[in-house]
Amino acid sequence: MDTVNAQTTSMAAARSHFPGMKDCTYLDLGGRGLLSTEVRAAIEAHLDDAMRGRVDKDRLFATTEEARNRFAQLINADPDEITYTKNISEGLNIVASSLDWKSGDNVIVCPQLEHPNNIYLWLNLQRFGVETRFIDHRNGYMPVDEMIAAIDKRTRILTVSSVSFSPGFRTDIDKLGRACRERGVLFLVDGAQSVGVLHTDVKASNIDALAVSTQKGLLALYGMGYLYVRRPLAEKMHPPYVARFGIDMGKADAHESDVGERSFKFMPAARRFDLGNYNFAGVCAAHASLELLLKLGTKNIEAHAVNLAHTLGNRFLELGLPVCGGKPGPHIGEIVTVGSYGSGGDKASSDEKMNKLYAHLSANKVKLSMRRGVLRFSFHAYNNMDDVERVIQLTKEVFSR
Repeated sequence: MDTVNAQTTSMAAARSHFPGMKDCTYLDLGGRGLLSTEVRAAIEAHLDDAMRGRVDKDRLFATTEEARNRFAQLINADPDEITYTKNISEGLNIVASSLDWKSGDNVIVCPQLEHPNNIYLWLNLQRFGVETRFIDHRNGYMPVDEMIAAIDKRTRILTVSSVSFSPGFRTDIDKLGRACRERGVLFLVDGAQSVGVLHTDVKASNIDALAVSTQKGLLALYGMGYLYVRRPLAEKMHPPYVARFGIDMGKADAHESDVGERSFKFMPAARRFDLGNYNFAGVCAAHASLELLLKLGTKNIEAHAVNLAHTLGNRFLELGLPVCGGKPGPHIGEIVTVGSYGSGGDKASSDEKMNKLYAHLSANKVKLSMRRGVLRFSFHAYNNMDDVERVIQLTKEVFSR
């Protein structure tokens, strides 16, 4: 079997793990991913144990470490470089709060393409005299060259989304990573719209820190995330808050309630940011979902999802619809958006045709989202060409009237 057919067969099998695809045409990974039968079973088993008094903390801790290892493998990191968080916002704030800021330092960010939670934490540093340098987007594209040009000797962090949540264009992470590493600037990435569906290699891309949540590309639950911090950087950082799991007790079998000497040292790398007991339901969900993602392989998932998005984008163009970014190319990953960027909010567009299309698709059980006035369609391993064809058929019904 050739590579393309093997990949198609693998993804076709993946679809069977997601019963939600029988209920609707699900194209809203940008909002949240679907749960697989394995993930639900893992959560139910955990809840059943809790209900019946069968909780085994040692086993839960072992599962927590296995899930940490799996996520590290997914992004080509070392397990010690991974810590658990509640969400991306907490991950970003851990980085921001762990540095020794000086008045006159600056942070570089493109506000129009970032979630608000990657904006306000930097403005909050104004009390330390830190400057937030806002670099304007270029027609919805991350202004990579302009951001690099804005770096100076006082730049501490350059932060971007790997894929913007609207209009969903990919950021040239490799170019930014090289520039930041050459200049000694911390490169912080919000991986909300990419990790788990687009191949991610933190070493190859020179990423210093990467924050993700588990409910989107990682196909697990709200309320949990991961933060990767490169070892040399993490071991220079000072955790903003400290708990026992972040302290090195000097022995692998130390109990969670052990108390050491008055002097202490932090755990290696990002483990110093671990706090108290983990979100074990979230851990069990991620443990199961990461197993499937690793079996499929993110290079295969990316090829599959990007092909679907590009096909949908091209079909929309054939119908005369305004695809953001025009003809799909390297700038489009698993997300394709339609409409005029910035023409509205999350509920309605100023373009009545887009509102009608959104309403018709939603009424016919196509799950998508609207962000900043554009319709957003986002794919993962569970999607296939039938989903593309159904969207196109429904779109023709709207525009043939």
